[in-house]
Amino acid sequence: MARRRRFAILRPLSPAARTTLGILSFVLPLALWCVVSYLPQVWHPQVEITDPGSATYLQAGMRMDKKDFDAEVKSDTSVGNAPPQGVPANPIYLPAPHEVLKAFFVSFTEPPLAQGGVWLHQSLWHSIPIIFWGFAISAVIGVPLGVLCGTYAPIARLTEPFVEFFRYLPAPAFGALAVAVLGIYDGPKISVIVIGTLFQQILIIANTTRKLDIALVEAALTLGARGTQLLRRVVVPGILPDLYRDQRILLGWAWTYLIVAELIGTMSGITWFITQQARYQHFANVYAAIMMIGILGLGCDMILALLGRRLFPWDRNLQGAA
Repeated sequence: MARRRRFAILRPLSPAARTTLGILSFVLPLALWCVVSYLPQVWHPQVEITDPGSATYLQAGMRMDKKDFDAEVKSDTSVGNAPPQGVPANPIYLPAPHEVLKAFFVSFTEPPLAQGGVWLHQSLWHSIPIIFWGFAISAVIGVPLGVLCGTYAPIARLTEPFVEFFRYLPAPAFGALAVAVLGIYDGPKISVIVIGTLFQQILIIANTTRKLDIALVEAALTLGARGTQLLRRVVVPGILPDLYRDQRILLGWAWTYLIVAELIGTMSGITWFITQQARYQHFANVYAAIMMIGILGLGCDMILALLGRRLFPWDRNLQGAA
């Protein structure tokens, strides 16, 4: 019976259940990662060499596939040479959780090993303004246009067919054109985020505006509201909670374009950090940087969710967020 209540359709969870399930959403993937990393019998397809034996092409610390390692051991044993020794290991691109945690700490406390390298936090501080300006420009254009499209059918018919067409065009395809127009620095990166979010934003906000309760509009018309007064006093206030929620979702969309955007022109920001670390096969640092992006994005979303609950205390959907 309790299970049926827990999985009841459209019924909210209790605070305790929300907290427990929210924690499990992180614990379960982490547990799976630990199982794959620390239990050799589950998945360790390679061998890390501890003693190369008589094999001159091997060195301690190298990794090789198990079948190649077994073949080398068999070959050396058959001719009486010392076989190599090793321990089960995962591929270098899948570091263990403790290695990533250590890399996360080291990235903030120890200077970069490579000459001319940058700290992780320096890379992040370069990327955050790109996200901010890209999304801000998109919102300044997309929010008013989306509201107008959702309110006035002629504007929607004039605008939305082209927007529908344009939203299917991949934003990175405009990279070369953006470099030609805006130069090689941050301008084209910001433009890619704008292109990637603007057209989706117009359609989403227009659809949100159309969901406004028509009874509110009819009541305002009865009381004498007309024209822009109707738009300012009824439509915009009526959709604000949903509009705020749309912006939270679209901000996450902007973060997903960051890595692609920073590849355009001069490579910079967190993308440059990730690329450099991957080039030298420091994959624990790569995971640490990726996790840092997720932490920043989730933290920002949680702050916005809490702020939304204060700004719109009457909205039940926002009260259930965060």
